[in-house]
Amino acid sequence: MSALPSTSASCPAWGEALELFRRDLLAAGTAPRTLNAYEKDLGQLRAWADGSGLGVDKVTHKDLRRYAASLSAAGRAPATVARKLAAIRGFYGFLLRTGRVGQNPADLVSAPRRKKKLPTVLTMEQMSSMLDAVPVETPLDIRDRAMFELTYSCGLRSEEVLTLSLDSIDFDDEVIRVLGKGSKHRLVPVGEPARQAIELYLARARPKLATDPGERTLFLSRNGRPLSASDLSRRLAVRMRDAAAAGGVSPHALRHSFATHLLEGGADLRSIQELLGHASISTTQVYTHLDAARLRDAYTGSHPRA
Repeated sequence: MSALPSTSASCPAWGEALELFRRDLLAAGTAPRTLNAYEKDLGQLRAWADGSGLGVDKVTHKDLRRYAASLSAAGRAPATVARKLAAIRGFYGFLLRTGRVGQNPADLVSAPRRKKKLPTVLTMEQMSSMLDAVPVETPLDIRDRAMFELTYSCGLRSEEVLTLSLDSIDFDDEVIRVLGKGSKHRLVPVGEPARQAIELYLARARPKLATDPGERTLFLSRNGRPLSASDLSRRLAVRMRDAAAAGGVSPHALRHSFATHLLEGGADLRSIQELLGHASISTTQVYTHLDAARLRDAYTGSHPRA
């Protein structure tokens, strides 16, 4: 088995190479959740390579094809295998860029084909039903109402919701300052229902939840700590169930619904791209396919010659 040529005198061992890559990701402002995903995926590659007796600079494209095949044989979904290969490509891209290997073996490995899956989107009626069904009685009720009103009003990612602080909201200009992917900030307008829900939360709920006067995170748990991603998903599941709306909906579906409803209302893709914080317009274009699917369903269900 031929080894990859190296441009350096010696390539670091797996542990050192992975630590150097982790530091590079941190310096680039990679989100904690993405960082954890990289560490998990590359840790699995390291374990497999160790079992095969492969050093970090000895892995070839043929080895990676065998690794991908082993993942598929173990029942991993194509999307999962593709994600792991993307992490490996990023890792070896870093090693190549820093002169620790002579080529990127992942460049010659194709990701498995995956079925295109359109994002889950709630109808406007489902969104209204879910939001209106959240009572404003207990501090947790008021918090949930504000949290989901804001998520839908501004099309926020889960991570963006959870990292909002008391300083993120500008009530005078009716915008929030969002910290998005790559540590990029953007300003997003806040709708009137969301603004009112946040004001109610700050007046009646958050003071009762806060146990540390120095805590600046906007949304707090019943114990006064910042919420986690699992907390957010669990609370949404409860609210969807209470509203007898669509089950199995993730917080990200509120972001997809935000974008789709804007498109249906006549907003242009460039504006939606800016509001969502997408780096590329191609990422936003998925919503044109989604809208096309909705129009096709409407056509086939109503046109007499469809």
